[in-house]
Amino acid sequence: MLNYNPLHCLPSSEELPDSEDIPVDNELQDLIPSLLKATLAFAWSERWDWFFGVRMGIYYDPKKAAIAPDGFLSVGVKRFIDGDLRLSYVMWEEKQPPVLALEVVSHISHGEYSTKKEFYAKELGVLYYLIYKPLQRKKPPLEVYQLIDGEYILMSGNPIWLPEINLGIGRELGIYQGIAREWLYWYNEQGQRLSTPEERVQEIEEQLYFERQLRIQTEQKMNQLAEQLKALGVEPENLA
Repeated sequence: MLNYNPLHCLPSSEELPDSEDIPVDNELQDLIPSLLKATLAFAWSERWDWFFGVRMGIYYDPKKAAIAPDGFLSVGVKRFIDGDLRLSYVMWEEKQPPVLALEVVSHISHGEYSTKKEFYAKELGVLYYLIYKPLQRKKPPLEVYQLIDGEYILMSGNPIWLPEINLGIGRELGIYQGIAREWLYWYNEQGQRLSTPEERVQEIEEQLYFERQLRIQTEQKMNQLAEQLKALGVEPENLA
């Protein structure tokens, strides 16, 4: 008797379109989640149980079109599929929804505060839903919601600690790709911001520069000492 698995009848990620084919409203919808993804790649470089998608299609029902958040994070899934990159995020292959979804709102919202919010809660069951509207003035630009009993509850603070992923998220002024503005960043449990890749490179360069200067100063002092010894009639080589 054959073993029937209905999952085998569903389309795979190779057979599904890999995006919504909907252009972003502005550059921030790409840059902000990309910065979060790049920072996470440094912080979790030794972990292989997570995936961060940027404007990637999430397929949750084989009969419906994909939805593509500006960014989303899944934990407990393979970093790569069979050593390769994902074409899309297919729920019946991944076996679990993202733990976090991010929407970056342009001047005009497109359901981020209503229909999308309801969708992520009811259809996908995403634990944390983030809405970032940089030009928001009447309330905080970043809103973080936690799914409790099927409903999203607004959280408070900056940064906001997310215990399920052992990270905090918040907004802060900074520089990314030469652009000085407010960005979204990851934070540790002590509220310290995680360094971005650009900052990591700068820190390494500064450390190398410091070590090089220290080596030069040491060599100069050794040469000065050698000259002083020679002036006293002592050959430095004979001291060994």
